[in-house]
Amino acid sequence: MKTNAARLLDALGIRYELREYEVEPEDLRAETVAAKIGMPPEQVWKTLVARGDRNGVCFAVVPATAALDLKGLAKLSGDRKVDTVPLKEVQPLTGYVRGGVTVLGAKKAYPVYADETIELFDVVSISAGVRGTQILIAPGDYLRAVKAQVGSIAALR
Repeated sequence: MKTNAARLLDALGIRYELREYEVEPEDLRAETVAAKIGMPPEQVWKTLVARGDRNGVCFAVVPATAALDLKGLAKLSGDRKVDTVPLKEVQPLTGYVRGGVTVLGAKKAYPVYADETIELFDVVSISAGVRGTQILIAPGDYLRAVKAQVGSIAALR
C-alpha cells in the first residue's frame, strides 16, 4: 500500500522499500516493530513531536533504542526549553496517529532535527505514515527529503 510519505519520496525520485508488519495496538514500541520487520532496533527510527519555547513545534527523529535528549534538542533548535507535545495534540498537529508519525507528508512542514547517529547506517527504517508499514531508506536521502538538521539529540535509555 502506497502512503502519502511513499508518494512524496516517489515525487522526489528517492529509492526506498516498504515493509509491512502485523500491528499490535497495545505494543507500538519501535523495538517491537524492529523485530517484526527483521531489522536491528538501532536502525529503526521514531519520529517524536516536540515544542520549544522560542521556535514552536518541531519533529525529532531518534533511534528506537534511545530516548529524546530534550536539552540537546533545545540547543540544536535554538530554544531555551523543549518538551514533547501531549499525545492528544500529535494527530491535530501532524495528521498522523501514534505509531504512524512521520515527517514525510505531515500536515505542516515543521523543522526537523535528527540524531547524528543516523549517518552511521546504510539503511534506516522510519514510519510510512500508518501503523503497520515502515519505509527503509538511505539516511542521506531521508535527511535531504525532510531537510533535517543533524545533531546530538538522542539519550541512551
